[in-house]
Amino acid sequence: MKPTLWAGLLGIVVVLFATSLLVGSAALDPATSLRGLVGQGDDAAAITMREIRLPRAILGVLVGASLALSGAALQGFLRNPLAEPGVIGVSSSASLGAVVVFYSGVAGVSVFALPAGALLGALVAVVVLLVIASGNTTTLTLILAGVGLSSLAAAFTALALNLSPNPFASYEIIFWLLGSLKDRSMAHVWVCLPLMAVGTLLILACGSALDALSLGEESAASLGIDVARTRLMLVGGVALCVGAGTSVTGAIGFVGLVVPHLIRPLTDCMPGRLLLPSALGGAALLLAADIVARLPWFGNELNVGVLTALIGAPFFLWLVIRSRREGF
Repeated sequence: MKPTLWAGLLGIVVVLFATSLLVGSAALDPATSLRGLVGQGDDAAAITMREIRLPRAILGVLVGASLALSGAALQGFLRNPLAEPGVIGVSSSASLGAVVVFYSGVAGVSVFALPAGALLGALVAVVVLLVIASGNTTTLTLILAGVGLSSLAAAFTALALNLSPNPFASYEIIFWLLGSLKDRSMAHVWVCLPLMAVGTLLILACGSALDALSLGEESAASLGIDVARTRLMLVGGVALCVGAGTSVTGAIGFVGLVVPHLIRPLTDCMPGRLLLPSALGGAALLLAADIVARLPWFGNELNVGVLTALIGAPFFLWLVIRSRREGF
């Protein structure tokens, strides 16, 4: 990747990260914010910066990077510009796991109850997909399995909302499903960070295989690429990244679809070389969306998942129209 692209994307992420630390309902000037961040100054500023804004900004980087990285990997592996992390059903399954925790009333027991439920839902989806991917199966079969998992998880989520006896629980479920970085703590960061790290390493290890797969599975196999092993690693890596992110922020869509398309023209278009730039772009996009979501323009703070959907849905339609015109 070009050094200028690295420097540019990294600089944007740093600026947006700093801006995220300075934006919020508490009116803190930059000097007070900095003192609070390093544990100096008054207690209110320290609590605001270290326990509210810092975890939020860190999660913006982690979740945005993992979603965009997963999207770039899936688009390269499936050779489909419309692919995105939700295609394998892990995010829907993770959402269902969190909904079950809400529905059962366990969510108030511990701060880790909700992430644990979401991770358990993601784990079930991962096991199903890995069992399917480990056999003599095709990529199309894997996609269809993901679509089936997504549909099943959505059906059970709707059933839980329909049967919920407590309207407040229903409200909490809907609010969580919209996706948000609000009111997260460092505990949430430590829950998702190890899983995202493992998932990222698995995906990055497939970089050269993704380049070969751009020629087709048969051609890649003739070049010595173990297609089945690559499929397992990618499914596992994407599932870990997406499941961990969904477990702490709820469902945030379209980041994995939009960012690779924005970054691809700035690279040589090889799938393996798109991975890390997409991760940086995803971090920048989610940080920017979260900053806009908490500005007072809308009266109440928007869930960042709503804002990414407002951006991503028209972009997706444009991609569909463009792909049809180009004969894909």
